Amino acid sequence: MAARPEGTPIWTDAMFTDVEGAKTFYGDVLGWTFGESSTEFGNYTQAYRDGKAVAAVVPPMPSQDGPPQSAWCLYFSSPDAAATAEKIRSSGGTVLMEPMTVGEFGTMCLAKDPAGVAFGVWQPGVHEGFELEGETGSYAWAEVFTRDAAKSDSFLTSVFGYNAKKMADETMDYKVFDLGGDMPVLGRMEMSDEEFPPEVPSYIQIYFAVDNCDQAVDRAVKLGGRTLFGPMDSPFGRFAAVVDPQGAAFAVIDTRTTEGEMPDIV
Repeated sequence: MAARPEGTPIWTDAMFTDVEGAKTFYGDVLGWTFGESSTEFGNYTQAYRDGKAVAAVVPPMPSQDGPPQSAWCLYFSSPDAAATAEKIRSSGGTVLMEPMTVGEFGTMCLAKDPAGVAFGVWQPGVHEGFELEGETGSYAWAEVFTRDAAKSDSFLTSVFGYNAKKMADETMDYKVFDLGGDMPVLGRMEMSDEEFPPEVPSYIQIYFAVDNCDQAVDRAVKLGGRTLFGPMDSPFGRFAAVVDPQGAAFAVIDTRTTEGEMPDIV
């Protein structure tokens, strides 16, 4: 596989107190199967769709203070995690976990942008990231939801060299980022107090592709999840945001069911 350009979303994982419960939930909602837990690396367990790696789940670290907060983490590709960590600091972000080599798999780093958006950095070794994207049960898209769009925009373009383009829609402040081509790699939505309660922090919302959005939401709710919004139609697909039984938020999208004209990006 060709190396993904720096700043490309490359992997996602989440921490769960009840890993077996997470396997049951995502196995039913997204059709995932799971590999063997890697005891050498904290029982890190990869998820697969049609035999291809799409994500991972992991229990809390024994040394973690306080109750863990389940959340999906998006990792961005980097050819040099240490250099990216320095760019994160110099651009006003915070390095939460210094670059750490994970055996022969690669090197990881955890950080936050100046608006408090948490994310990861992954320098691939033998683990090159997603083996399946844009297909049913796999990563499809991600959006930075931030309460300080100016800080997040400046940070992202500085660290990853993105080009930023605004969606021509007066009803929302939405941008897309690309790496010099026509294909965007990330979205950014400014959070308003009217739509997002003050206790909801800035975060990255990950979208997983599904064949039928409504059916995926129904399965999630029956298994103890809840909807945040949707299902709703858009030019990009029919989508909904949900929270799993352990509190991790994510979205599902059926990209084949679209409605309306694509907005202009300027």
